Amino acid sequence: MLKKGLAVLALAALLATPAMALEQAMAPKEAHTEAAAAPANNGSSSQLGFALAIGLAIAAFGGALGQSNAIAKAVDAVARQPEAGARIQGMMIIGLALIETLVIYMLLICFMMMSKVV
Repeated sequence: MLKKGLAVLALAALLATPAMALEQAMAPKEAHTEAAAAPANNGSSSQLGFALAIGLAIAAFGGALGQSNAIAKAVDAVARQPEAGARIQGMMIIGLALIETLVIYMLLICFMMMSKVV
């Protein structure tokens, strides 16, 4: 039980990384300092890019695990009840589409945030 709690906590910390990087990227810049005359990039855009890459990797990995689990359960269910194969296959395809949609949403977020990464 402790391992599952730590895994959820680590996953939550990784998923919060893009939000923290975006907050740092959107921070107002000082207009009256000498450093403001030169384009200041204190690594926030590279942190955002790294966070987007990690987020997309986690989404793709989670989607692949979810899809493999769904297919394995569907194959097992068809092996137990072959007469229900068509119905199980239809439900499996709908589930796979919903799982893939979550990965596509993360890809869309990456495309939207790429304008922030210079």
